[in-house]
Amino acid sequence: MTDRKEFPDLVTLIGRLRAPDGCPWDRAQTHVSLRPYVLEEAHEVIAAIDAGDPIELADELGDLLLQVLLHSQIASEDDEFTIEDVIDGLISKLIRRHPHVFADAPSDSDSINRTWDEVKSKEGRSKAQLPTLLAARKLVEHLSSSPQEIAQADYSDNEVRAGGMILSAIACAWAEEIDPEIALRKAILHFSEKPNEVKH
Repeated sequence: MTDRKEFPDLVTLIGRLRAPDGCPWDRAQTHVSLRPYVLEEAHEVIAAIDAGDPIELADELGDLLLQVLLHSQIASEDDEFTIEDVIDGLISKLIRRHPHVFADAPSDSDSINRTWDEVKSKEGRSKAQLPTLLAARKLVEHLSSSPQEIAQADYSDNEVRAGGMILSAIACAWAEEIDPEIALRKAILHFSEKPNEVKH
């Protein structure tokens, strides 16, 4: 029978890598230096999902989890927070944002979405500066205008109108439950592999 490793073993291992006699690369990392890797690993998780390969997905999720543990270890060394704080905070947040599961709040979709937004607002977090495409997707979730109405709105100039057309396309994709970020990435990949493909 193999000695299967568990989460506490992984936490201990990360601490060992960051120890004075650990890995020079791991010891040199900071929250700032790790930023590109968080984004890179998230994209690789998405690629594994798109590939439909569960073994690859498990591997990539491990790489993403590594980023969480490295940030938590760095923070614990500076007496900021620990991985236990991260877990405790997440559990509290999930319970707080799901009163339809853990309390007696209404469980219809509109109520769930409204409660989620209300709870997030009460948490008092400052809004992060999101990538433009993601910010647009989150905006169209709350707009009452249809994709057609967005496209036909009275814009001030051609540049804003062009942005409105893009926003309309994003709204159209999201209405069909398609994530525009992933859809655009797949389209780029498609034309990167077939640059001369034009259908008439």
